[in-house]
Amino acid sequence: MLSDAMTGFELLQPTTIDDAVELLDRHSRDGWILAGGYDSLDWFKDRVKQPSAVIDLEGVAELRGVRSSSGGIEIGAMTTLTELARNETIRSRYELLATAASKVASPQIRHAATIGGNLCQDTRCWYYRYGVDCYRAGGNTCYAAAPEAMNREHAVFGASRCVAVSPSDTAPALVALDAEMVIRNARGERTVDAADFFMPPSIDIRRMTVLEPGDLLTAIRIPDTWASADVYFEKVSDRQSWDFALASIAAAFRMDGAAIAEARIVAGAVQCVPRRFERVERMLRGEGRTEAIAERAGQLATRDAEPLGKNEYKVVLVENLVKRAILG
Repeated sequence: MLSDAMTGFELLQPTTIDDAVELLDRHSRDGWILAGGYDSLDWFKDRVKQPSAVIDLEGVAELRGVRSSSGGIEIGAMTTLTELARNETIRSRYELLATAASKVASPQIRHAATIGGNLCQDTRCWYYRYGVDCYRAGGNTCYAAAPEAMNREHAVFGASRCVAVSPSDTAPALVALDAEMVIRNARGERTVDAADFFMPPSIDIRRMTVLEPGDLLTAIRIPDTWASADVYFEKVSDRQSWDFALASIAAAFRMDGAAIAEARIVAGAVQCVPRRFERVERMLRGEGRTEAIAERAGQLATRDAEPLGKNEYKVVLVENLVKRAILG
């Protein structure tokens, strides 16, 4: 069909990170980074995004693989989700990430989709994806926030004009594991904490991450801080496969006997960024993983919720996910 026809673009295929960064610098405003391609091709077919140059990272071997680094591991941004789910080091020491990666979409997609692409994908808001002139697209309204709108999948926390949510399944796990994102551009390299990598709409409503034109996410570093911790991941979606989360929870616990010494609890698909429940984490220190404590934690986690017309169910869902994470 004509509606599925892509507009023309120049396909560029670098073989090194340096070449990729140079091409991004040259085409920073009208270029598009292609990783696994699943999100990109939808944008192109719908003609919502029309880049003049597409920079395909498939041939950059430096961007693939899991390797040891000082005090932890480093994962190349083009490493596939299947590789992460099956990697023995990740499965044994960072099980939270392996489980999260195994829940993305379907087996076929995980074979090609990459960790970098999963983290950097754009939001799935119906209105924004269909090309309406909402705030995120440069307009002056949020169509999903109206009481009669289709907002069942949207935010219940932290909305600021835009009520879209982060669609990444791996993002909450990486925030919980205190990961760092490694970013390269023509001026050099910098690292950003995973918790600061995702962009709140109150700061910049047009971006989902801190990546700017010319930036390339090259790797994710995970410290040993939470290696072999007691972890929990659960994703709730309408279908068991090939679907985005309605809500998810990623949690890590360091125990001191029967008491929680330290905790990380992060929810996905309930805010434009992964939502870390820091007040809950503080409350849990020194407590046991009991029904009473889990009940208190679930209520505290949802205290600031502001549901929309059709997604109040998410408040109860998050409360129960937090409780289940604590009880294991």
